[in-house]
Amino acid sequence: MQTKLTALLIATALSATALAAPEKFVLDTTHTYPSFEVNHLGFSITRGFFKETEGTLELDRAAKTGKLEATIKASSIETGLGKRDDHLRGKDFFNVAEFPTAVVKADKFIFEGDKPVKAEGNLTMLGVTKPVTLNITPMKCDMRMGKDFVCGADVTTVIKRSDWGMKAYVPFVGDDVKITVQVEAEKQK
Repeated sequence: MQTKLTALLIATALSATALAAPEKFVLDTTHTYPSFEVNHLGFSITRGFFKETEGTLELDRAAKTGKLEATIKASSIETGLGKRDDHLRGKDFFNVAEFPTAVVKADKFIFEGDKPVKAEGNLTMLGVTKPVTLNITPMKCDMRMGKDFVCGADVTTVIKRSDWGMKAYVPFVGDDVKITVQVEAEKQK
């Protein structure tokens, strides 16, 4: 009886240790979409998204820690109007010839229970690095279609684009930019 109890305690301790280990994920590039909204002349909201994003996520839900690193290819911007997209890729806005990517790195995660609700880190864009706080809602981790273990969420923040040197047409084109990223990340085996 004591041998069975000892074996059960060891198995429980080992499984708890395995669950407590950090989980590593890769962003699913087919289900991760950074998008933005910015006011246009006070009349409407211009929306767009970036088609190419890659990155990694590490979560330790037991320790309530995490790390995120995501790289957005700035030239993959899409607003539905080719001429506007070309202008946004130019020197007035993203200047993709000189700054081909924007990078988000976050290493301070704030949890409620076992789910992260905020991540604090930095956004590097146009050669400027500034702090950002990312709001995370809702965070769900589970099997996707019975094949892959995936975590997904909507991540949002609001930045002042002029803080990164993107000052063209402010205030006519809004300085405040709402960013939303629909994220799915696949657990690495």
